[in-house]
Amino acid sequence: MTTMLAVRAHHGSEVLVLDEISVPEPGPLDVVVKVAAAGLAPGIMRLLDMGAFKHLPTTLGHEAAGTVTAVGREVTGHRVGDRVRVHPFLNCRACDYCRTDRDMMCAEQSILGHAAFGDIPMPLYAEYHNGGLAEYVRVPHWLIDPLPDFIGFDVAAKVHDMANAVRALKCAELPSESTLVVTAATGTMGTATVKLAEHFGVARLILVGRDAERLNSVAALSGNVPASVVALDELPEDWAADGALTRRLRETAPEGVHGVIDFIPEGPAIGQAMAALATGGTLVHMGGNSAPLPLIPIVQMMHCWRFVATRAYTRTDAQDVLRLLETGVLTIDELITHRFPLTDAIKAIDAIQQRADNPMWMTVVNP
Repeated sequence: MTTMLAVRAHHGSEVLVLDEISVPEPGPLDVVVKVAAAGLAPGIMRLLDMGAFKHLPTTLGHEAAGTVTAVGREVTGHRVGDRVRVHPFLNCRACDYCRTDRDMMCAEQSILGHAAFGDIPMPLYAEYHNGGLAEYVRVPHWLIDPLPDFIGFDVAAKVHDMANAVRALKCAELPSESTLVVTAATGTMGTATVKLAEHFGVARLILVGRDAERLNSVAALSGNVPASVVALDELPEDWAADGALTRRLRETAPEGVHGVIDFIPEGPAIGQAMAALATGGTLVHMGGNSAPLPLIPIVQMMHCWRFVATRAYTRTDAQDVLRLLETGVLTIDELITHRFPLTDAIKAIDAIQQRADNPMWMTVVNP
């Protein structure tokens, strides 16, 4: 095969297309993977509109797993036929951040098949911006994680989301037997956090989202951790202005909560959730919200509250998820609610944007 199908974004167009392009050839340090599963992320079109895709045209898709079909002449440790997961983050691998397990802070970090946010030259992104929503993907050999036979390709493609949740939970530094609020709990990241909560000492969950029915579906994922739900649609109409979310959270957890993992991308819920923290509690934000926090510094100081913002995850976080999957203490198959062929990938992306199906937690494409 010399050509393949790929989901592509082009200059000056807001419409994605399914193109037929050449199958990539490996460079000396590269591995080519035949994609068995590629994950879809809900924010991909928003980032495209923001101009975060620095090299167009490009093949989208930063979550991929499959089988090695070709290796570069200088590559060791990988062979044709290996089952692998593609780690999507491109980093310099030499700066202080990269050397101290904080590689998501590297100034050169960019995402294969996805976005780049910095203003400095990013030669790796220029070389490897094409992603995994295709039949084949070419990646540098150091971004390949081997997969045990019993970890399915669909699950491996969604390790990315699970690792993001791991990073957020680590940043919260929760005490044992903690009470944790998860906002946007019905989304991809929210459901990942709910599945992981019992592995981080959480004894009780409070799930915040728009719709009670969808929240109750997510609550069923929490395993041995009891979960309560707070539906924004059931709060008074003026909740955004009068602090009703804080009051409801305080009614649910009168002594306050130990942590909030916040994935809501806009609006006042972040500030109202933070105001429900117990003394010494932490809010971890990974939603990209541009709304200002309404809490004045002295209030945060008197309660010893911490606000921690984090973007993405580290390679160690991804390895942690793979170990949990490998040992069988974590299973996430039930989170994958939708599967599409590559020919329907654009329709799948639209469905995620519209949130048309209930529930639509994690979605994969199978070329």
